[in-house]
Amino acid sequence: MNRTFWIDTDTASDDAVALVMALRCRGVSVLGISVVSGNMPLEQGVRNALYTVELCGAEVPVYLGEDRPLQRMPVHAQWFHGEDGMGNQNYPAPKRAAESTHAVDALLDASRKYPGLTLVTLGPLTNIAKAIGRDPALVDRVGRCVVMGGNPCCEGNVTPGAEYNIWCDPEAAKIVFGSGLKIEMVGWQLSTGAANLSEKDIARVRGLDTLLAHFAIDCNAHVMVANKTQTGDVGISLPDPTAMAVALDPAVAIKTSEHLVQIACADELTRGMTVVDRLNVADDDRNADTWRAVSSTPPCRIVWELDIQKWKQLLYDALG
Repeated sequence: MNRTFWIDTDTASDDAVALVMALRCRGVSVLGISVVSGNMPLEQGVRNALYTVELCGAEVPVYLGEDRPLQRMPVHAQWFHGEDGMGNQNYPAPKRAAESTHAVDALLDASRKYPGLTLVTLGPLTNIAKAIGRDPALVDRVGRCVVMGGNPCCEGNVTPGAEYNIWCDPEAAKIVFGSGLKIEMVGWQLSTGAANLSEKDIARVRGLDTLLAHFAIDCNAHVMVANKTQTGDVGISLPDPTAMAVALDPAVAIKTSEHLVQIACADELTRGMTVVDRLNVADDDRNADTWRAVSSTPPCRIVWELDIQKWKQLLYDALG
């Protein structure tokens, strides 16, 4: 029996590779792809998603979602992904158009038809927060919610305090993390260091000599340069594909634990920080007042460590 996935994305280059992984995975049926403003303005993200779906020879519908955060001005990431989000490769326009149904409506409909589906989020959580607001029972119909986002107990990648997806729309993230969804948080830091595609890994992908293999490297050419500038790592950082690897094969996450999570919204210095109660001290008297608002919600599963070999093999299998 196929597993059913719904993917919410702000499609830029690493999102595109994550989409390829899901669309090419045997035993996984992607019901739909909803797009949100984030890495790219909404229309560009939709174009990139449609192009990627076509490249995979798939017929998965793509839906336009929210074009701005709940309360903030949109801030995009062309500096990291290129002006078009795809490494400035000048890919042709997709032949298909997005569906007329709004992404929030489409996600809610899919969750009613396929209860227990896996929701994978690769961008800001605006669409998901809107869907929960429209129908709070969504949280009970989602079997797993794998969130690429956050900086659990570490530095961020857009500010010292926050990871980009959560920082873009912290109010939406606060709603989603407090909703009771069965969240598995895959933070940005898991794509650094050994998890990067090294020069050797890139050569291996090129050696597959398929259209998708070359696409995965080419569309991330801008990322490779930006990654070196940001972290000093030589290679391609792929946060969204690492999260997709966890969604496709939970065994990729080799160290996890469950904790309450709060999202910082009020102060610009810490805007978007994912505050993780790693020592589980929220119920101590000295912390109870601060954490009272989230103490009644289920904890999130935090992924602390990946099986690097497994994650990269999933990538190679998808591109081969």
